This record gives sequence, C-alpha cells and structure tokens, in this order.
Amino acid sequence: MRTTSKLLILSTAALLGLVGCSSSGDEDSAPAADSAPAEQSSAHPRLVLTHDGGLTVLSATDLSTVASFDYDGFIRANPAGDGRHAFVSTSEGFELLDLGTWREPHDGHAHYYTAAPTRTDISYPGAKPGHVVPHDGTTTLFTDGTGAVWILDTAKLGSPEALTREFAVPAHHGVAVTREDGTVVVSEPVDEKAGALRILDAGGKQIAQYDGCPGLHGEAAAADGALTFGCTDGALLVRGNEIVKVAAADPYARLGNQAGSEHSPIVLTDYKIDKEADLERPKKFALLDTVGAGAIRVVDIDYSYSFRSLGRGPAGEAVLLGTDGAVHVIDPVTGAEKAGYPVIDAWVEPDEWQAPSPDLFVLGSTAYVTDPAKKKVIAISLHDGTTLAEKALDQPTVELTGVTG
Repeated sequence: MRTTSKLLILSTAALLGLVGCSSSGDEDSAPAADSAPAEQSSAHPRLVLTHDGGLTVLSATDLSTVASFDYDGFIRANPAGDGRHAFVSTSEGFELLDLGTWREPHDGHAHYYTAAPTRTDISYPGAKPGHVVPHDGTTTLFTDGTGAVWILDTAKLGSPEALTREFAVPAHHGVAVTREDGTVVVSEPVDEKAGALRILDAGGKQIAQYDGCPGLHGEAAAADGALTFGCTDGALLVRGNEIVKVAAADPYARLGNQAGSEHSPIVLTDYKIDKEADLERPKKFALLDTVGAGAIRVVDIDYSYSFRSLGRGPAGEAVLLGTDGAVHVIDPVTGAEKAGYPVIDAWVEPDEWQAPSPDLFVLGSTAYVTDPAKKKVIAISLHDGTTLAEKALDQPTVELTGVTG
C-alpha cells in the first residue's frame, strides 16, 4: 500500500432527498485544485460516472461537472462507505479516490465541506480487484486474482491507520464482509469457483462453514444484521454465527446480484433460471426474506433488467430499472409495484457486461439513471417520478455510483 498525507476522519452522512434543476455548468461550490476546503450550509453529494478513458465527477444536486480523471483500461468505481471516498478498480488494484465532499460532526450537529476531488496516493494492489463491502464501520476489499482480503476502518479511510487487518484465501471471484465484532464472513473456492462460505473470528479461527452454495456470488446486508449471499440454487443466509441455506423452488435459480437495506429484512435479488444461457435476460426477480428460516418470493414481470438495475429506496422500497426504460418502485413485502416512472427509451442489456449500459443508482429519495444511447444522466424523485435534473454527457457511460458528502 502507498500512502500520502493524512485526511480528515469522517462519518457517513444521512441520505438526502435531493432537488435540483437542469444544468451543464460547473458546480459553483467546487473550488480550484489548489484552494482550501469551502464550508457549505448542507451536504453536497457527488456522483461518479465511469467511461472509456476515465471517470467524471458530478454534483448529485444539479448534475453539474465537478472534475474528471483519466484512467487507462477498463475501470469500475464503488463507494468506500464514509460518504467521501470511492474505490476505483484498475488493472493494478484498488485506488482510493477522494471526491472532495464530507461532513464533520460537532457537538450534536455537523459542518459540511467541499474541495476539489483528487486521486490519492493510497492503493491496495493486486490483480482483478473485486468486491468493495462497507459494513458495520469497516470496508472490506476482496482481490480476485490473489485472494487477498483487506479490512479497513471506514472512519480512517485516507490515512495510513485505516488498514486494520489483511489475510488471503485461495484466489477466486469472491467476497468478504467484516462485522462489528471483528468476525469476517468470506467465500472459499470449490473446484476453483466460489461455492463455500466461512465465518472467521477476529483472530482468523474458523467458527462456521457451509460448502453447498454453487456459484456463490454477491452479498447484501438486511435489517437486524442479516447477511445474504447468492447461489445458483438459492441463497445463503447468515445471522450471527449461523449459516442457513434458503433453497429455491427451481432446480437452477441464480440469485447472484443483490441489494439490501437496513430498513428492511427483505433483500432484492435477480432471478435467473436458464443454466445454459450465455446471457439470460430475466423476466423474474426475487425477494429474499431473512426472517426465520428465510424464504424466496419470485415475482414475474413483463420487462427485463440487468445486474446494474437493482436499488433500494429510503424506506427499503425495492427499485428496478427495467428494459422498458422505467424505474419501478416495488413493495418488498408483497412484490406489488407501487409506481413505474418512464425515464429513458427501451433498451437491451449488451452482450458484454463491460459495454456502456443503463445504470441505476439511488441516493436517498432520488434515483439517478444513465442513458448511454443518448449520452445523458437523469435524476428523478422516487416520490412522484418528477425529473429533478438532466445532463448531457460527452460520451456513453458504463457505470454510476456516488457518495453522500
């Protein structure tokens, strides 16, 4: 790991219901790269859009451009968990990106600041950087090419003291989640692919193991500390130090992409049933109940979606960006659609997952949707579908994420 100067210790900001208007200018509050931080009257959330040749940072309020950065090769970006930083996955590992927006708690209230986004000198190297999982005040990185697991104190991201623990498992496309008590839930390969799950104590000793999760992929956190992991025949449910298999009714049922909410015991997952498909475009999704022994509710729909289509609303609502171009707001208990808001034209998931494709990112009560075909990004209210802001982009985007500030 390489480190530079220590950054401010942060806490995650509360999610906001955002308002804004169409704009193509630069964000007024974003100072020049050599200027001091500017104090703001409220949080300034920001978005990250990846594209060929780099990424662009936008204001989440009015979609104005804040900064852009050049990167070689295909990159991905994930929130680091502190409301300020993102991890950029490059060919060399995880690189910490400071998005220049944060809050400092003070005597029962907070002060808000912005500065120019910067690429830090902090990285966690290794081939094929994979999952970034903020949970319980920690941020856990999993490096597929090496099996390295990096556990970071989320509040200290940006400082040399952030790294609290590291270990390695056999290399595979995997995932790890660190919990408040120091235990780590980590995948293990079976025949070179993830298929097992282990719980390790703070000293690395195994507490529990489950081997029967073919194609283990994805993770989500639900209310009351429950964790879920997808299999190709259902899912694994972790509560405390118990691992429970929740079997699907279909013999092949891949629940590999998941979206959880601390406000709901139910996890939104995709649901794919064609084992032979190179790329299945599903017309079902699932709601995974983490209460009791667990249960999977399968919901049929008349549109499809992609792995970038899953989100959660401020009260735990399930949110799907459909290939019909609409943002669908769904009751997670019943599976009934509460609202459908047309946002973009109908689209088809591309054959290559790295290609530009519509993406959904939810921040508070605002849903952000990218439209690579028309090179734009749109912000809408999840309350009534009102368009809050829209911005034309220079090129098609691949992925979208953001931070709260």
